[in-house]
Amino acid sequence: MARFGRRSLLATLPGLAFVNAPAGAQEMPLKLGTATAGGGFPVYGAAFIGALRIADPTLEIDEVNTKGSTENVPLLEDGKLDLALVQGEVAQEVFSGAGRPPTALKVVTAMYASPGMFVVRADSRYYSIADLKGQPVAWGARGSGLVILGRNVVDGIGLDATKDFEPVYLDRAGDGPAMVIDGQVAALWGGGVRWPGFVAVANSPAGARFLVPDTGEIERILAKYGFLRRLTVPAGMYRGQGEPLETVGSWSFVLARPGFPDGVGHRLAAALIKVERLRLESKQLSETTARNTLAALPRPGSLQPGVEAYYREIGLLP
Repeated sequence: MARFGRRSLLATLPGLAFVNAPAGAQEMPLKLGTATAGGGFPVYGAAFIGALRIADPTLEIDEVNTKGSTENVPLLEDGKLDLALVQGEVAQEVFSGAGRPPTALKVVTAMYASPGMFVVRADSRYYSIADLKGQPVAWGARGSGLVILGRNVVDGIGLDATKDFEPVYLDRAGDGPAMVIDGQVAALWGGGVRWPGFVAVANSPAGARFLVPDTGEIERILAKYGFLRRLTVPAGMYRGQGEPLETVGSWSFVLARPGFPDGVGHRLAAALIKVERLRLESKQLSETTARNTLAALPRPGSLQPGVEAYYREIGLLP
């Protein structure tokens, strides 16, 4: 951890001179919206803030717990948050203008890909998604974008999340694992690599089994929801998971409010590049890279202008 304090080393990287420039000054700490306790967003948010604090100590960011992606978007659009974590399905909807005008929000960085899966107890009788029909399933917190991902996945294979299962929605994402472990629900839906809910069930005495779409189901899902991606969870990510798991999912993003200062966006991009180049990232931030951001953008022109300017300075954009 001592290497994080080597400010002389940080000074050798592009963009540092901009850190103290008046154009990038903050008037107050930035507010970063995450989600309910026990889910992946608060874990990521803490890692994100911690890494940026090390790479650029002048950046002040406060975490704000929210109901999740579906609350984060209106809070951003109303200017009540400066930054927020938004799951891929929600981001896709607001950028494409599905049922609403396209958003003026901008992408600061891609967070990580979220491979969607169900987790059940390893000693249960459930071996496929179809086995869960008619069973109580915890889909997550109502405001979570993962609920939308789950709805799309089962819809893609011809099932209805509300009618073909007994849906359970959580007040806190962290309540789900205990409900699987003690048998209140048959399964918990979630997404991500080393997702906290999956870790909790896998580390319980009964252990875990993960249910994902089969090859044919994946093809059907992707044919209906073209913005989803085929994703792989490498073997060994969870206790007892001996084989890689093929599924589908999407990229989540850190989004900025309309009118977010370009100078601060530039500073955020510069700090995140330092995190990459000095290999300061934690497991949570391992996929938070500039190249992943450019590859995952939900539409042209959605990158925050200050971030885009920094990417041009370092040659990532022409």
